[in-house]
Amino acid sequence: MNDPRPYEGAMQPNRFLHGDITIVPARIASLLVRHSNLQELRTRARGVDPEFAAVLIALQSAAMTWRASATGSPEAPEREAEQRSKWVGTTQAATILGITSRGVRLAIQEGRLPAQEVDGRWQVSREDIAHHKAGRTA
Repeated sequence: MNDPRPYEGAMQPNRFLHGDITIVPARIASLLVRHSNLQELRTRARGVDPEFAAVLIALQSAAMTWRASATGSPEAPEREAEQRSKWVGTTQAATILGITSRGVRLAIQEGRLPAQEVDGRWQVSREDIAHHKAGRTA
């Protein structure tokens, strides 16, 4: 396989293209699985196009692996009193991201960090924090 080409913009070939093969990073696979209906598509493709179904299964597997590494593995459950919530507030999100809570609220307002408002307070999922953090370092 040839060396990956460096990323030069969205419209140009990027570092993940290798001829007729495209490499999808696990974090991107996780975003695809989370924000699209790949499970239903995989179910419909089963038995129709084995290669397509295999690729969708690989995307799902990569997404699950990344999610477990980003949010904690479900294999070793913590005691109930110590379990981490799936959701955190802006202050805790800021600590995880290494920015100020104002920076977190600004990212939420600009749509760069998905969040839900609950009783007048923003709640951010740990998975979205991991995606945001990885996206900032990429």
